[in-house]
Amino acid sequence: IIDLSAKGHQPFVDGSGQYNMVYNGEVYNYRELRAELEQLGHTFRTDTDTEVVLEAWKAWGTGAWKKCIGMFSLVIYDTKEEKLVLVRDAFGIKPLYYSLTNDALFFASEVSAIQALYPGKLTLNQRRAYSFLVWSHYDFGNQTFYNEINQLLPAHGVTYDLKQRKLATPERWWWPAIDENKNITFEEAAAQLRSMFLQSVRLHLRSDVPLGVALSGGVDSSAVTCSIKHAEPNLPLKTFSFIAKGSPLSEEHWVDEVNTQTGAHPAKVYVKPEEILADLEDLVRTLGEPFGSSSIYAQYRVFKLVKEQGVTVTLDGQGADELLAGYWGYPHDRLRSLLVDGKWIAAISFLYHWGNWPGRTRKQALGILFQELLPEKWKYRLKARKNDLLPAWLKADTMPDRLENLSRPLFTELAIPKNRQLAHALRIDLINGGLQSLLRHGDRNAMRWSVESRVPFLTIPLVEFVLSLPESYLISKMGETKYVFKAAMRGIVPDAILDRRDKVGFSTPEGEWLRQMDAKQWIKPELIRSLPFVDADSLIQHLEEQFSGKTQWQVQSWRILNFLKWYELNFKQ
Repeated sequence: IIDLSAKGHQPFVDGSGQYNMVYNGEVYNYRELRAELEQLGHTFRTDTDTEVVLEAWKAWGTGAWKKCIGMFSLVIYDTKEEKLVLVRDAFGIKPLYYSLTNDALFFASEVSAIQALYPGKLTLNQRRAYSFLVWSHYDFGNQTFYNEINQLLPAHGVTYDLKQRKLATPERWWWPAIDENKNITFEEAAAQLRSMFLQSVRLHLRSDVPLGVALSGGVDSSAVTCSIKHAEPNLPLKTFSFIAKGSPLSEEHWVDEVNTQTGAHPAKVYVKPEEILADLEDLVRTLGEPFGSSSIYAQYRVFKLVKEQGVTVTLDGQGADELLAGYWGYPHDRLRSLLVDGKWIAAISFLYHWGNWPGRTRKQALGILFQELLPEKWKYRLKARKNDLLPAWLKADTMPDRLENLSRPLFTELAIPKNRQLAHALRIDLINGGLQSLLRHGDRNAMRWSVESRVPFLTIPLVEFVLSLPESYLISKMGETKYVFKAAMRGIVPDAILDRRDKVGFSTPEGEWLRQMDAKQWIKPELIRSLPFVDADSLIQHLEEQFSGKTQWQVQSWRILNFLKWYELNFKQ
């Protein structure tokens, strides 16, 4: 992507010969870092960002990683000290898996590589499988679907001593602060956010190969597309979009609006149900582990289209929802901030207006208020009761500690200002929450087709700035999500996009798809009976009713199907 000569080939060895590095990713501000390092006396033999990253670590140690704007997983081999240093970027955009035996450390960007290297037999992590099937929890923490394989967490590093064959405890090298900046007005915040986001987009455009944008039609990807046009008006622009043709979920109108506004050259992919069946095995192998919804297949097809069009790098809007209080607007957390601050009238008003938005109701708002007013012991009991409402096809008694799988990590060691509950929830989701699975999907799908997917919302400066803003700037008193960002994008993104009230996320008509194709072949009784925590007869009946249309389609059914295919490929062949 940067410096296409052989000088950047890996493993990369520094001038002294002491340090070797393998590096997956891209650091976009490498030119600025290089200039800073040259002032310190460092010399360079290549024009690669790889060499800059290695020299930065030599100069600043762990402090180098906060300076790097980009995505990376890397391993440095110190031949003198006989140590390996493993590091992963701040948000976990790039993956880093590892497995430890008594005499060896295996590491890779994909679990399939460790599968090929591992000397023993890999086994199913039943708790992870159970949590995934019931609640769609996955990519939380360092565990994977394999007992023997872990992932290095975002913003972490770890050292392996080759002489002693010992892995140290992973250490976090960055955690965003959430202290409120009370001295910035909404208008100032919007102006600064606009400037910072445009600068981030400019950095993410650095490339010696063709670029494009993954465009869904929502605010986030539209902002990326329009900001490219605003920052680099003469840059040829291609967009790539999945279109759910003929479905109420189709966002083609909004995609066309952005393409018309920017003069971009559009490329669109339309999926036929039978194509999913043909691609399923490759998709499951590509992802490496089970995944939550069929929207990941739509993404897989978008990146395939990118490859076919001869584009190597794309920009994506991933991470914006977790940064800017998108989705439902984190009403529980925002309400909690208001209540602990004694702002009862503001809290009631916020919920009232929040419930007026599409996809939300006043009844839901009232339920949120009720839950937040409950004493902690009753909240726990309510959660425990929810935990008992499990599907009939699961053997609940096989996982007696299943409640812990419901709980978002609390990070009680952190100092959390009581009136910053929303900011705290956002930073958890940015580093340890559902964003991790979305980034995994994006990375595997892009790399399957040799495409580099970049995410300009996820930089340390941008995150630290946004998480310092008053919470009412992120979700307004009227319940509007991404409030300050929409203000920042006025005049760049079409008003029609910014004022949308019908955005439902990157979705596919999966129930309709799966009922139109012959997906019953996925239901293999012998395979299902081999799962210890499943009532096989009940699960088979459930799936047959789903495919026949006897029961209303459940998203959970897609999770079951792709889990079964993954389980078959990895443990039954």
